[in-house]
Parts: sequence; structure tokens; C-alpha cells
Amino acid sequence: MTDAGQAAGRVAWLRERIGEYDRRYYQLDDPAVTDADYDALFAELQALEARHPELADAGSPTRRVAGAPAAAFAEVRHRQPMQSLRKAANEGELREFDRRVCQTLQIDTAQYSAEPKLDGLAVSLTYRQGELVLGATRGDGATGEDVTANLRTIATLPQRLGRGAPPLLEVRGEVFLPLSGFGRWQAEAEARGDKPPVNPRNAAAGSLRQLDPAVTAARPLAFTAYAVGH
Repeated sequence: MTDAGQAAGRVAWLRERIGEYDRRYYQLDDPAVTDADYDALFAELQALEARHPELADAGSPTRRVAGAPAAAFAEVRHRQPMQSLRKAANEGELREFDRRVCQTLQIDTAQYSAEPKLDGLAVSLTYRQGELVLGATRGDGATGEDVTANLRTIATLPQRLGRGAPPLLEVRGEVFLPLSGFGRWQAEAEARGDKPPVNPRNAAAGSLRQLDPAVTAARPLAFTAYAVGH
């Protein structure tokens, strides 16, 4: 394919299809194509992007395994503070939490929903016109670190949102290391004679804060969203 217009159209189509296949595979657990067909499309996209550098796009699926190492992480000021969670170690502390909730909301009884706490690293994702443009760590709650290139390597983290996404959306969530991936990483490290990771939380945090995105891409990280920020 030599015509620039045809190449641009094919690249756009490939990115859209691969993005949808990623969503079906990683988020819905419902693969739409075989691994061989997916790999063929991915390889075609890589080849086209290599031949047409003017079509480079930070949101391309191929960027999950690419990107130059960073000398340091830039600071990111959060639009709204990213607060840490409080802990309740006993029934008394839990009842005190309930009292504060009811007092703040000026109600007599509160209803709660509960979900598992995934222990990893809190991050903030900023989407403009449905495109991921910035990803940052929580940091001290007011200022975090720009780890966008590393976050792009995580397969369960959407690079693009579906049609109808708002012009600006900040999503907050957790980057974590599933126990299956953690166990596999430990076994592989021991087989090589390397020091295995100590626990999933520290391994996830350390993996995301690598200066070289290629190192992050080799780690079995996952992402889950839990809140809207801005």
C-alpha cells in the first residue's frame, strides 16, 4: 500500500478494530477473533505505522509495547485531591465511620454497598474527546507523577472510550497485579536465579514507576476503575 490516503484509512480501521478486540478480550472476557487473526492485524498495523511515521498516534494499540525510556517523571497537579482511604480495624471504628457519614449527610440511617479493595497503586486517567491524554499516580494526593507511557502498556486499560464520551473525563482506579500473574512472575524470577517480587502491591507499584515503559509492558499488570474524578 503506497497511497498515503489509503494507508491512513487502513490504519484508522485497524486501530478501531484492534481496540474493539482488546475491549472484548480484556474487559468482557469474550474474544471476538482467534489469536492468530489478532496477531496478523496487529503486525499489519505495526508495519503501516513504521512505513508512515506521519500517522503516529499516542493512543494506538501498538504503543502498549513501545515508547522511549523517560529520564524522570513530570509532576501532575490533580484537579481534585486524590484522598487515601481510611481503615476500620474493629467494630467500634466502623460504627464511628457510620456516625460521621450520617452526620455529614444529615440522615438517620445510611445504606452501603461494599466491594473488594484491590491493593496496588491508585491512578488518575484523563480523557479528552474520548482519548487518553494523561495518566498520573496519586502521589501525595495533591500532586502525582506522569506515568502515561507506562499506563498505555496495560491491556485492561482503555486507550479510547466509546462514542458519547464527554469532552473531558477523569477516571480514577487502581493498577494492581493479579495473583495469577504474581505467581507466574515469582516462578520465572526464581528459575532465572533472580530475586522474586516480595508481594503483589509493591510489585505493582514498582512496575508502574519504571522509567522504561518496555519494562512495565513485560509485567502482568491490570487496571480497574472505581470512581469519576473531574
